[in-house]
Amino acid sequence: MRNMGYWALAALMCATTSCVTKKKYLLAENGRLDALKREEALKQQLVDCRDANDELSARLSALERDTADMRRDIRNYQEMLSLNMGEQDKLNELLTKKMQELDERERTINQLQDMINAQNEKVQSILQSVKDALMGFSSDELSVREENGKIYVALSDKLLFKSGSATVDARGKEALAKLAEVLNAQRDVDVNIEGHTDTNPIHTARFADNWDLSVIRATSVVRILTKEYNVNPLQIVPSGRGEFLPVADNETAEGRSKNRRTEIIIAPKIDELLKILN
Repeated sequence: MRNMGYWALAALMCATTSCVTKKKYLLAENGRLDALKREEALKQQLVDCRDANDELSARLSALERDTADMRRDIRNYQEMLSLNMGEQDKLNELLTKKMQELDERERTINQLQDMINAQNEKVQSILQSVKDALMGFSSDELSVREENGKIYVALSDKLLFKSGSATVDARGKEALAKLAEVLNAQRDVDVNIEGHTDTNPIHTARFADNWDLSVIRATSVVRILTKEYNVNPLQIVPSGRGEFLPVADNETAEGRSKNRRTEIIIAPKIDELLKILN
């Protein structure tokens, strides 16, 4: 009986011990498997981290290259901008200079235009004064016209001279006296006295040819204006044109009569205009 109990107890203890060991084993095995899984997961994470790190390193390298390129481009742009700014400063300086020249040119043009307008008004005023002064003379004795800013008083030889003579007649002196009144009131004008003839040649003891006759007739008029009527001699220039500036056909008596004339050309002084132009 005793032996049977002993063996029963031993069997029971053995069974109990075996059960405990197997459970521990299973627990230990499960733990080992979990550890392996965690290790594999960590290894995979490490691989993933390395891949991500390689990708980040590649992206960093690309960004560094791009940054270097951008710095180089920025330097180039700065150099170009600096160059362009220099050119722009030059262009602005040139533009300013040209605008100043334009303003000065416009002021000069306006000043010239004002003076030209004043000259034209003066010419018209003198023209009217000459016409009023010579109103008592007929059209076949003299004519008055304005051309290119000058006043032309054409005195026929019928009014001034006898044929082949350079001595001014009384009627001619009367016309010159009235014209002298206008000239004496206009000290800022220039006066040219031009003698003209027809084509009929002349050769006398006093006149060698038509040139000679035209010049002496012009100087005869100048002497009367300056010596008898006190016109400033510095205003007057005599000249002879001979037969070479006709106003009519020398083939007819009427035409030759028109060509035999003495022209008194009155022009306002243009000294101020010349100063501005120069």
